[in-house]
Amino acid sequence: MTTEFHVATTGSDAADGSSHAPFRTIDRAAREARPGDTVTVHAGTYREWVDPRRGGLSDRRRITYRAAEGERVLITGAEPVTGWRRAETGTGTGTVWTVEVPNELFGDFNPFAELVEGDWLVEREDGRPTHLGEVYLDGAHLFEAADLAEVAGGAVRTTVVDHWTGTTAAVADPRATSRRWYAEVGDERTTIWANFQDADPNAGLVEINVRRSVFFPRRTHVDYITVSGFELAQAATPWAPPTADQPGLVGPNWAKGWIIEDNLIHHAKCSGVSLGKEATTGHNFSTERGDKPGYQYQLESVFTALDYGWDETSIGSHVVRRNTIRDCGQNGIVGHLGAVFSTIEHNHIHGIAVDREFYGYEIAGIKLHAAIDVEILGNRIHDCTLGTWLDWQTQGTRLSGNLYYGNSRDLFVEVSHGPYLADHNLFASPASLELFSQGGAFVHNLIGGTVRLQPVPDRATPYHRPHSTRVAGYAVVFGGDDRFIGNLFLGAGTTAAYGDGAEGFGAAVHGTAGYDGHPADFDEYLARLAARPAGDHERFAGVPQAVLIRDNVYASGASAYAGERGALAFDADFGIRVEDEGDEVHLVTDLPEGFARSSIPLVDGRELGRVRLVDAEFEDRDGRPVRLDRDLTGTVKETGRAYPAGPLAGLAAGPRRTRVW
Repeated sequence: MTTEFHVATTGSDAADGSSHAPFRTIDRAAREARPGDTVTVHAGTYREWVDPRRGGLSDRRRITYRAAEGERVLITGAEPVTGWRRAETGTGTGTVWTVEVPNELFGDFNPFAELVEGDWLVEREDGRPTHLGEVYLDGAHLFEAADLAEVAGGAVRTTVVDHWTGTTAAVADPRATSRRWYAEVGDERTTIWANFQDADPNAGLVEINVRRSVFFPRRTHVDYITVSGFELAQAATPWAPPTADQPGLVGPNWAKGWIIEDNLIHHAKCSGVSLGKEATTGHNFSTERGDKPGYQYQLESVFTALDYGWDETSIGSHVVRRNTIRDCGQNGIVGHLGAVFSTIEHNHIHGIAVDREFYGYEIAGIKLHAAIDVEILGNRIHDCTLGTWLDWQTQGTRLSGNLYYGNSRDLFVEVSHGPYLADHNLFASPASLELFSQGGAFVHNLIGGTVRLQPVPDRATPYHRPHSTRVAGYAVVFGGDDRFIGNLFLGAGTTAAYGDGAEGFGAAVHGTAGYDGHPADFDEYLARLAARPAGDHERFAGVPQAVLIRDNVYASGASAYAGERGALAFDADFGIRVEDEGDEVHLVTDLPEGFARSSIPLVDGRELGRVRLVDAEFEDRDGRPVRLDRDLTGTVKETGRAYPAGPLAGLAAGPRRTRVW
């Protein structure tokens, strides 16, 4: 027998949770819910951390938490703060206010005393710290200041480092013209000063974050939970590198079978949705111990996780769909190890890590390590520092039908060996692809920005048996072993480079010309190896891996790989652009008559062949050859027909305006 529990702001935790006598808090219902039960939450604001005590038993016997149909339910990690008074700052501006908050409000976790810190976080050049605390005015967050003088006013400048080239530049900090705050934590109270500019904090809603998470079990292996229809906001989530505990505003905490759907998720200090690892497999050891690099500890965490039961029967297989995820400081979705076999689809992710309050090597709209058999489908990702970053063990991973634009960079695949597949995507930002990997396939994408290629000979990373977490071996990244078929490349008329290729960084070009010098097929690769002096691993050093590049279209100065078959090049600018209209996005094209010659038959996994090092095919999760028969809009392509280059089955000559979201 299953039960439906009800929660309402008018309820009581001493009630029985029925529709006539609802609970007051969601966490009270979580203490009662058993497999198969549903918790229905009614309209209102719930200031709590929901900590599910138990999970479901299977996909059919899950525990569901849902917002009542048609009702707005906000679950927040923040508390309101009242009683603001004007502060004496000596500036005469009168825009700085102060308040004292009793530390009892925070319990044993005070975000204003906790730093954003951990492995792969880059210390600011000016040395200023960043805390997990946040101050919000009517839902918008204020910037943290370094001291009280900075709160009061005056230009704020900071040094921004381009970590790819090592160059620095002094730029105006957003805090110089934004509302900002500063806090001091004492034994009994936390004092906060805030510059609200022309706003009166006592006339609006001022909140501070006090809870680390909003919907996140404290225990691991709480399986088969559904979280549906909520607004989830304002959590003091910590920095979440792959070598640490990775708590999010919402997430399963090392479990199996969660569904996170139809939610509005925003204002996580670091990560919004976490599908990541937990602390027992390592927690910031590189930073804490200083004896080994984070790379080595990350290798160790993979094997430790295997000892702790990291496999398909107990971890992963989550679904994250139809959520809007915005305004998070580090990631919209993050995960190391724990996201395996999951599906991330039809989410709208934007405004991630754009405030530059802190910086590290783990920032993106979606940042996954070990994305084994993960499907990333039909998402809209824009206005992020980096759209998607797939790092380590990108194997069996598929990105299909995603919309990337307005990002500093769209897709970065790092130290992975494949096979991974990107098909029917729109990559429209100035830097479209950064491939520090091998074994990838790119089919029927529109690639409007640069493509940067980089071998990584100094970091060997694991690869796995197909569709499994079991490690089969590990290797460095030679580069190549990639496939590009039926893509539409746009250029800017010039070739961009990072630091002019300094310190081993590869050039970023428009098109596939960066593969020049690679063998055009596997037989040629074997012939080059045969011509090398006798030896074992020494024969492979310096021999570029083969590539399969055919039937791509190049325009506006984009350049083709020298060995490409069937390349179609146009001198003209195609004039393609993305029009963002809020709830809708359109792709506007005006293509020449000759574009019709780009059509090719349907491509499937058998044609993509096997990746060399992993010795694995491009397959679906069930082991069948992957079918690439659905375009950016979801239109199904028919077998036996030819389709044009690019992500749309109906892309054709002449002016067109196609709704893609």
